[in-house]
Amino acid sequence: MAEGSLVTGVEYQQKRPDRANVYLDGAFGFAVAATVAQEAGLRRGLRLAPDEVQRLLDRDDLHRAYESALSFLSYRPRSEAEVRQNLQRKRFPPERIDEVIQKLRDAGLLDDAAFARYWVENRDVFSPRGARALRAELRQKGVADEVVREATPAERDDSAGAYAVAQKKARQLRGLDRRTFRQRVGGYLARRGFDYDTIQPVVDRLWGEVGAEHGGAGSSSEDTDPDGE
Repeated sequence: MAEGSLVTGVEYQQKRPDRANVYLDGAFGFAVAATVAQEAGLRRGLRLAPDEVQRLLDRDDLHRAYESALSFLSYRPRSEAEVRQNLQRKRFPPERIDEVIQKLRDAGLLDDAAFARYWVENRDVFSPRGARALRAELRQKGVADEVVREATPAERDDSAGAYAVAQKKARQLRGLDRRTFRQRVGGYLARRGFDYDTIQPVVDRLWGEVGAEHGGAGSSSEDTDPDGE
């Protein structure tokens, strides 16, 4: 007597043509991705043992998890931890997630070093942050400390970014006395992760520009901690 179930039909779903319904012994058996069905050569007359059915379901599960990860990556690069967490939220089993992560690595689609470089470059262009803030953001995204250090080296110069991000704020604060101006602009930069050595010359430069525009009204020689309010 023949072992296993007889495939009596393979039909692509009308609403989801990327999925195929497989009928066994005249009744619905299971559904898999169309690509899985095609790669397995599913057709009428084929017999499937129980373990073969399970392998097809496992391949379909991997396919769904991989496609889900690709969709998640389509919006912007992600860290490995972000992809893993996203798949966990969708309740894929740990072993399937590990398979997907490895598959993405092998395809060059998941690389924390490249992600960290992207994150820093994107911030520098669109929303500058100091090294301290960048390191905190990358660690929050699960990037390893070694990779974070490589993306934000100690010799990194944040002065251009600090100046760029504080220009608008400085214009909004024109007319204030020097002490208040330094407090407000310095605090603004400190909250964005810029360190004291970067903040001071930038604040002095901006005060010089704003003060020159308004005659230096209310200027004072008193220095103030940039983190003060």
